Amino acid sequence: MLRAGSGAPGGDSALFAGFRALGLYSGSLPHVLRFHQRHREFYLVVAVGRSFHTYNVKKLGIVAVSNALLQDITCLAADRMLVFASYGSLLHAFARNKEVVHIYEGHKADIHLLQPFGDHVISVDVDNVLIVWDVQSEEEYLQMNFDKAVFAVSAIMHPSTYLNKILLGSEQGSLQLWNIKSNKLLHTFPGWGSGVTTLEQAPAVDVVAIGLVSGYIIVHNIKFDEMLMKFQQDWGPVTTISFRTDGHPVMAAGSPIGHIALWDLEEKKLISQMRNAHTTAIAGLSFVHGEPLLITNGADNAIRVWIFDGPGGGGRLLRYRMGHSAPPTKIRYHGQNGQQILSAGQDGTLQSFSTVHERFNKSLGHGSINKKKSKKKGLRYDTLALPPIMAFASEVARQSDWDGIIACHQGYITCTTWNFQKTSMGAHKLRPKAFSKNKPLDVYATAVDISTCGNFAVIGLSTGHVDVYNMQSGIHRGRYGKEKAHEGAIRGVAVDGLNQLTITAGSDELIKFWKFKTTELVHSTNLASSLSGILLHRDSGILGIASDDFSISVLDVETRKIVRKFSGHFGKINDMAFSPDGRWLISASMDCTIKTWDLPSGCLIDCFLLDSAAVSITMSPTGDFLASSHVDDLGIYLWSNRSLYSFVSLRPLPTDYESSVIMLPGTCPAQDVDTTENEETSDDMREYDSPEQLGEQLVTLSLLPESRWKNLLNLDLIKKKNKPREPPKVPKAAPFFIPTVPGLIPRYTTAEQENNGEQSKVVNLGILAQKSDFYIQLEEALRTNEYTSPLNLLKGMGPSNIETELRGLAPEGGGSVEVMQSFLRLIGMMLNTKCDFELAQAYLALFLKLHLKITSSEPALLEEISKLSAQLEETWVHLQTLFNQSLCVLNYMKSALL
Repeated sequence: MLRAGSGAPGGDSALFAGFRALGLYSGSLPHVLRFHQRHREFYLVVAVGRSFHTYNVKKLGIVAVSNALLQDITCLAADRMLVFASYGSLLHAFARNKEVVHIYEGHKADIHLLQPFGDHVISVDVDNVLIVWDVQSEEEYLQMNFDKAVFAVSAIMHPSTYLNKILLGSEQGSLQLWNIKSNKLLHTFPGWGSGVTTLEQAPAVDVVAIGLVSGYIIVHNIKFDEMLMKFQQDWGPVTTISFRTDGHPVMAAGSPIGHIALWDLEEKKLISQMRNAHTTAIAGLSFVHGEPLLITNGADNAIRVWIFDGPGGGGRLLRYRMGHSAPPTKIRYHGQNGQQILSAGQDGTLQSFSTVHERFNKSLGHGSINKKKSKKKGLRYDTLALPPIMAFASEVARQSDWDGIIACHQGYITCTTWNFQKTSMGAHKLRPKAFSKNKPLDVYATAVDISTCGNFAVIGLSTGHVDVYNMQSGIHRGRYGKEKAHEGAIRGVAVDGLNQLTITAGSDELIKFWKFKTTELVHSTNLASSLSGILLHRDSGILGIASDDFSISVLDVETRKIVRKFSGHFGKINDMAFSPDGRWLISASMDCTIKTWDLPSGCLIDCFLLDSAAVSITMSPTGDFLASSHVDDLGIYLWSNRSLYSFVSLRPLPTDYESSVIMLPGTCPAQDVDTTENEETSDDMREYDSPEQLGEQLVTLSLLPESRWKNLLNLDLIKKKNKPREPPKVPKAAPFFIPTVPGLIPRYTTAEQENNGEQSKVVNLGILAQKSDFYIQLEEALRTNEYTSPLNLLKGMGPSNIETELRGLAPEGGGSVEVMQSFLRLIGMMLNTKCDFELAQAYLALFLKLHLKITSSEPALLEEISKLSAQLEETWVHLQTLFNQSLCVLNYMKSALL
């Protein structure tokens, strides 16, 4: 239910609330592996933006998402009970993988190293200040300052069994062993002439692996200061090191280019290489204790678990969680259930993200000219890889029989088909025959669409050509226009829901309508400015048109006319989306706003501002979520539609409405927030109370039930029908019932009324002559000319009481002509204000039925009646005119052929 109102308090969106983010799995920080004693299970902690995720290693299912910090996490560590995360100079301790329980303040520079240390935690900042914190009291236990020119701390580790001691590595290459308790330097290792990048404890006591910037890995005995082994990688600095602990003497080392080297410590040689384990640097790498499992993560937004169960010593991919490694370019919902979102990224992949659970995510792979050759060459050296997908369209109708997705690539003329069920690239590559031999650089596909039946794909080119292909066979089926459909580049193509029309939009400011089968031109519409894109809502036949002048036009496909025009964006319109019922048009622009336009009213009803512009948006077919992807952001963000589950306040907003910046939702689903406090403080969000009369010129009916006034003229007949056959019997005394006064509203009798109710043989004539409250109010109204009180009394009575009161107004009933005149003035007041219109008619009809003779014989009453007659005629003629106009329009709509 929607009602009039304004945006949410504080400039937030009244219509959409941040729900959660999809497709975010890993950042550039190394992961942390933890073991839960009670669960007897390993858990993986990975930092993603301002929060961290906890996964179980067994299924790589997400277990918890922490509360978000104010900025992105820059350092992550964990001990048996707590997870430590820092941003800037602040260090936070999280309990239960969720909430912050401790905050440690004392650093003056950004923290870049963390080391849990029993009941303490050690942090090092970029100014080379090392602080040892007491975890529970949040107090400094020790602070150490190092000279940056001599010993710039770059790595930290606690050697196993070395009580109260830590080993520090430096950018200069030397190492220092310190006793934290006594604050003494125990030993200095001169180093190997290259900066230390990582330190890792080997399974053997006293043995430490040291990774260097030069690519060397030193296995060193720190007890005797003796180098045991030395390995070298040619891939740049060593980023991370880990040892197998399941009986195999193997050490794994990561590199900045995504390769992993596996070294045999017994034979002191390289046994295997895992090339392209990640497309970016290996951020974290750790073997699971006692198991042949290796967990890796990188800045390519991927977590991978490798198992070593085959010959040769290499690992195979066991399970993974992977999103886009480059920002998405286009997102669209796939199917009608609203559970899958197809996303094309700048990394060249097409992926499907489930809004239900991550285990339903799919990767359709990277586009390639020749898949077989690409697999042989490998991903990094693949010269046959296609550019990123810029636009695509999907249909589920025949996806089980053949490919159901058509995509066009950046600056590439060939369009590719994809198969959602096989999760792979499809069988066909569609390109015009004219360009099959030569490959012009300036000709490329710009727009695609697929028919609702899933049989045909329509492709628009930068040259103005529009071609139709069969999705099953890949055969060219036709071309629109004699030579070209448009003189300029195609900016959008769309096929209607019944395969009757094809709509094309070009940079020549034209929108053309073609017969789908015969490719004949039906109609052409010229717009005032160049177009940047179109979007068709097939169910309602409404076409949204985005122009280069930042305006949006809405065209009715049936009448071929512009029915709405919206302006208010101050940047290029990147994408549009319709609500499932076609009532709202949602637009995203480079001005970082997402605006919702109400098509029936033609008004802006919602607007919210983000800190990064939305590149693409799509609305769920079920209407529950709006999904958005943003500039330089790897995630897909879901915004829940508040109108489906709560009372939403919507009021037309000015086109220049400025909203405050709201944050993108986190990975954890947003909790329901009690908004009662906001509603109390905000006038806009209070429940709308309709006034008794919307306008003085409007005829307003009362809210009384029909039983109060409809049968006033037929009371005699009703009483006659309802006359009892037997006389009423006196009910038995029931002392447990409290006596009440007869009437529509139950009221308890007072003690005086009970005493008065006792029977007496002496008739009190004063009671018989007593005036009613209504009569007294009418007498006072003659003097004050205020008729609200008697009208309220009359509205609270039942039909029988009303008839009794009106009978008592005449002189023979104990009334007077003046009171009758006052009653007629009451009716006149009701007609003047046009309130309670049907009550005025019913009361006046009953009055005339009861007192017609005396009214016709009294000049004062006749004068009042003539005034009422003129008022009634004026009001009724106005109403009748409106009724006739409405009936005329309805009859025309029924009979006319539109």
